[in-house]
Amino acid sequence: MPTPDLFILVAHVALGTLAVAVGAIALGSRKGRRVHVGAGRVFALSMGASSLLGALLGALNYQTLWITFHAGILGATLVTSGVLAVRIRAPGVKRVFTAIAGLNALNAAGLFLAGWHASTLPEAHLFGFAAEDYFFLFGMAAIAGLGDLRMTLGTHVSERLRIAQHLLRMCIGFFIAAGSAFTGPGATVFPEALRNSGLLSLPELTIVLLMLFWLWKTLRRPRPVAATPQAGPCAEGH
Repeated sequence: MPTPDLFILVAHVALGTLAVAVGAIALGSRKGRRVHVGAGRVFALSMGASSLLGALLGALNYQTLWITFHAGILGATLVTSGVLAVRIRAPGVKRVFTAIAGLNALNAAGLFLAGWHASTLPEAHLFGFAAEDYFFLFGMAAIAGLGDLRMTLGTHVSERLRIAQHLLRMCIGFFIAAGSAFTGPGATVFPEALRNSGLLSLPELTIVLLMLFWLWKTLRRPRPVAATPQAGPCAEGH
């Protein structure tokens, strides 16, 4: 008879697969257009739900999947704050954003402590995962945390900063989903030859490159507008 863990796992994988598919559409489409907005909404919902189920799965099976608990919390806070970032000026949104930022800070602290504790163990592994794995997720949570401070403490949040924070959070969330699917636990569904080829790392690399491209395009300084030439004396006769 199927166990509750199995139902959670199937739902987690199904929603995660959907998140990867629509995330690719959202990331590759032109920003602000209907396709991007629609795919982005589906991504946020599916990624958020999959992340929460992953966190639950990690808590129930902490001896083998504890890191999944932290990764799930990170994914959920990233997509939630990513949605809130573009609405940060709306009444009441900043308070919700601050609460999500606090949860991200607690999760980041937990990841750092888990990584530090793992590094003190004989094999530098905690519940089956290396210290580096915990520190890697901590790094992503810390990057989001720096953005949290800027968004919550800033008296004026510019349009470019709001969009950049949205991009950053959604892309890191997408990176986590793709990593879980292609180089994490989901990699077991691929043939061994493909797993050993290194090709399954390409989606993660592509996400990082596209994220950097869109961040550069969002944050670059606008070109100065050229001054309109003044009409000279000889123009008066035309």
